[in-house]
Amino acid sequence: MQDSDLKELLAVEGSMEADIIKAKLESYQIPVLLQYEAAGRIFGITLDGLGKVKIMVPESFLEEARKILSA
Repeated sequence: MQDSDLKELLAVEGSMEADIIKAKLESYQIPVLLQYEAAGRIFGITLDGLGKVKIMVPESFLEEARKILSA
């Protein structure tokens, strides 16, 4: 999985929600990369976007991932 192939599926506030979504998608064999805001991750801050986590998947899995999460 190359970074250039990745597309943002969605962004959530906080690593706990991101980890749950990642686990669900990976259970369907969809590769997932989580991109964290550094300060939010280090200090555990979820205020004003500092706890924002981008859930990234390969472009070829984007539609399937959306369907899984909407079900």
